Amino acid sequence: MATLDEVHALTHAGSLLSSSGEIVAPYDLEVSHADASGFSALPEGIRNAGREAFEADYAHASRVHLVNAFGVTLGDSIIGLSALAAIRRRHPHLAFTVYRPARAPRYVQRLYELARGLCDLVDLPVPLASLPADELRIDIGNQLFWPRFASMPMIDFFLWAMGVAPGSIAAEDKRNRWLADVPLPSMSSEPCALFCPDASTPVRSIPASARARIVARLADETGLPVAGFGAVDHPRYRDIAPLCADTDHFLAWIRHARYVVTADTAALHVAAGFDVPTTAFFSTIAASMRARDYANCVAVEMDVPHLQGMHASARPADLDALERAYRDYDWRAMPFARDVQFGLT
Repeated sequence: MATLDEVHALTHAGSLLSSSGEIVAPYDLEVSHADASGFSALPEGIRNAGREAFEADYAHASRVHLVNAFGVTLGDSIIGLSALAAIRRRHPHLAFTVYRPARAPRYVQRLYELARGLCDLVDLPVPLASLPADELRIDIGNQLFWPRFASMPMIDFFLWAMGVAPGSIAAEDKRNRWLADVPLPSMSSEPCALFCPDASTPVRSIPASARARIVARLADETGLPVAGFGAVDHPRYRDIAPLCADTDHFLAWIRHARYVVTADTAALHVAAGFDVPTTAFFSTIAASMRARDYANCVAVEMDVPHLQGMHASARPADLDALERAYRDYDWRAMPFARDVQFGLT
């Protein structure tokens, strides 16, 4: 099998096979600054929908091996696990083994540990020969470089990549409800609204200059104190970032909230899983690509056309454009999910 050069290995739409026969995650090579030359694509016996679309016969499978699923961010992982949970709901006899990049951030790996009721976990690399040839094997590696990842709602992408027609899954099964079964710390704090402004990249985050205005609007609308992650200069705001040292407490605070305002980030997907009403701001991607199935979420799409489709950026020109869009926004018109009961009782 032909080998890939270093650039094509790191941007390959799938996982990699080493010369010694091990399955390797491109992410692990990148973050460890390892030599990425001499790798090849996985063989055709491992399904890859980006190479050739397929329909998985889950009714007759017993165990499914998902190679390099579902990315290295918290939001992507929540949605990928929702796709897995939807398939298991339809085929409860199925067992899944998920092979993960060993160098993924610890807070992301913790999510998979909390989801152990859905799947078994194995760290990459592993020998190709360790994946039984008579069981269904599916590669979803490096999904950021799959063309359809940028053109489909993310939940639909993961279902398609797993060999399931997205339209065959009901909207209520795409709302991350599996999170409700995750054991989390109990909360003794008073009821609050929650502000989560930071995404994994600055271009999807809410600019610092707009945060106090959002907190003021959130406090006025809900009548609740506002907690959040990071400093905001407002008398009704409390920074709880020091209380969220792990994924467990991050999830628990969102579950505890009466209302959430967030950027296009993991908090949006967590809130949907717990049915917490949410207002979410989008700057680089259409809201329908991330929040289409979230019945209790209202979206605000910021007017920055040249940022559309951008996965990440910290370039000053991009952030200046983002800040102008937030500065010009009419905060009196900021929408809230309807039929929500606020208050302290």
